[in-house]
Amino acid sequence: MSSAMNLQQKAEAILLSSLEEGTVSVPSLLLKHYRGMQLSEIDVMTLIHLIAFVDKEKNSFPTIEEIQARMSAPPELVIGSLQKLIHEEFITIDEKTDEATRLISEVYNLKPLYLKLAKRVAEQQLKELAAIRPSAPFEDKTARNIFSAFESEFARPLTPMELETISNWLDRDQYKEELILSALKEAVFAGKVHFRYIDRILLDWSRNRVSTPDQAKEYAQRFRQSR
Repeated sequence: MSSAMNLQQKAEAILLSSLEEGTVSVPSLLLKHYRGMQLSEIDVMTLIHLIAFVDKEKNSFPTIEEIQARMSAPPELVIGSLQKLIHEEFITIDEKTDEATRLISEVYNLKPLYLKLAKRVAEQQLKELAAIRPSAPFEDKTARNIFSAFESEFARPLTPMELETISNWLDRDQYKEELILSALKEAVFAGKVHFRYIDRILLDWSRNRVSTPDQAKEYAQRFRQSR
């Protein structure tokens, strides 16, 4: 009985040690939207293992054998899943040059997956806005323009929370598109490209009755001269 208990305790210790190695950050949006993006459970598991290899284990180009070894699906299905993910541009295989040795190696690039997820969420939010206010179809285009401008300055896809913030500026606060873009430019000029700072700019302008890009430019110049 004591021997069995010791074995169980050792097994638990090994398991605990494995858990303490850390976890893999899987985008919750992937779990929510993979079905609508025509991805199967095998595709999702393949992506999760790629995320683990690239982000957690710093293995940027695991072999097919390494991926297969962690999955219960038949090898042909795993290979088919990888081919599908590459063909439909959920992932890409890029070349990377080592700065020290100048050697070129291949790496998996997961950014296309995140771009697709961001695009899907943005499109869904625009549809929801259109459903709530069908009398103002031009506002969908306005939101898309602002989303594109912010993604360009941030050099990355916007998160769902950031998309919601912009929607609130347009819908709840009734800020004009030109004023939001002016606040973005001001944040870039100040070197503080983050949403909290832009929100403070818009709130300050609203309190001081700044409602046009020209007024915003003049107000910003006076503010900088007074510092």
